[in-house]
Amino acid sequence: MSGRVLRRWSGFALGTSVAAFAVVAIAQQVAATGSGEVAIDDFRFAPADLTVAPGTRVTWTNRDQEPHTVVSVDKDVVPFKSQALDTDDKFAFVFDKAGTYKYFCSVHPRMVGTVTVK
Repeated sequence: MSGRVLRRWSGFALGTSVAAFAVVAIAQQVAATGSGEVAIDDFRFAPADLTVAPGTRVTWTNRDQEPHTVVSVDKDVVPFKSQALDTDDKFAFVFDKAGTYKYFCSVHPRMVGTVTVK
């Protein structure tokens, strides 16, 4: 390999390593602070699948111009239900126990998401 190609490859590998480290650091920070964020945008929950530690407070923020709700699918296991959230409104819920919790928007039922607590 020429020196120029090797330097480019080394720079790419270093950049990739730094990016991977940043992702791990952010994940650890979320777990350490005990909070998770979900944006409601473009008629989707983002991220649609969120993994958090027990005791984490998850906050949904509506970024759409349309109202949305956050409603648990299995209300017998973990009952949570927001009121209609207008633009920039928030809803939060603390997930205390390990498990997988599915939710949806009751106004737009095709909008679905999952919080996994482990």
